[in-house]
Amino acid sequence: MLERLKSIFLIQVVIVYTRYLIGGAFVFASIVKIKGERFTTYSQEDAPIGSAMHFFEVLYQTGLYWQLIGWAQLLAGFLLMTQRFSKLGAVINLPILVNVFVITISMDFNGTPIITGLMLAANLLLILWHWGELRLLLNIPIEPSALDQEENHFLWELTGLLLFCFTAGYRIIFTFYDPILWFAVGFFISFGAFLVRLWQRYKQKKKS
Repeated sequence: MLERLKSIFLIQVVIVYTRYLIGGAFVFASIVKIKGERFTTYSQEDAPIGSAMHFFEVLYQTGLYWQLIGWAQLLAGFLLMTQRFSKLGAVINLPILVNVFVITISMDFNGTPIITGLMLAANLLLILWHWGELRLLLNIPIEPSALDQEENHFLWELTGLLLFCFTAGYRIIFTFYDPILWFAVGFFISFGAFLVRLWQRYKQKKKS
């Protein structure tokens, strides 16, 4: 069944945009750590021990480790968004997301475990999508699979680069951000790419 799904254009596009969503979320969250800043505006040193805010304050106070987490998230997000290196991105992203998910269910994060759980499930979907090749990591021979024609398409690679540059640049420049503006511009770029790809396929069908 997976092989049949991999030959369907719209399913291929869903996988492309899943990489954008997970990768973009990680890039968005990584910059504040790389800059050595807190998630929150004010210090949470007085937050109750064992609370989510106290946990993040402790991570922030580690300094170099806080920034290392940010660089790891940035790298994983970038690789996913490039499309060309998305397999490596999904592999690197998996232990990070497992760690994040376990943290959110271990502490009082309200509804956050739902979000992190969905992100983890989406990343597992990406692993499954490429399992025929990734199984080599477990010393299992590669299994030929259906060709995903959209995986390394130049348009998706260019769109991923634009989304990465916009997200990273936006977070670098603006300390106080408007998530609605960020989402709106990201949606405009990604939806515009989808319309262009539909037009390309329409022209190809007319020629054939």
